[in-house]
Amino acid sequence: MESMVDMTREQFEEAVSDALDQVPPELTAQMDNVVIFVEDDAPPEQPDLLGVYDGVPLTERDLGWAAGALPDRITIFRNPTLAICETVEEVVDEVTITVVHEIAHHFGIDDARLHELGWA
Repeated sequence: MESMVDMTREQFEEAVSDALDQVPPELTAQMDNVVIFVEDDAPPEQPDLLGVYDGVPLTERDLGWAAGALPDRITIFRNPTLAICETVEEVVDEVTITVVHEIAHHFGIDDARLHELGWA
C-alpha cells in the first residue's frame, strides 16, 4: 500500500468543516435536510471514492417529496483522500473540492456540469 498523509481523523474532520466554511452562505442557507459525515473507508465496491452524495437533489423534489424524509447524506472518505495526497495542504484542497462536488449534487448539478465549471 502506498504511503498516506499522516492526518488524524480529528484533523481530517476539521478540514471538512473548514471546507464547509468556504461554501458561500447563500448556498448553505439553501441546503435542505442534509447531513455531512466523515467515514474512514469508502465502500468495498468503490475503494477509491473520495465522497458520495446520497439523497434526492433539490431539483428533483416536488410536492410529493415527504417533509419527514430522512436527511440527504454527504459522506467524505478519509483514507482514499489521504492515499492520493502527498501533503496536508493537498488533503485540504482535495477535501474542499470533494465537499463542493457533493454539495453541487444536492443542488442537482451533475458531473458533466461540474467538469465544465472546473470542479470535477
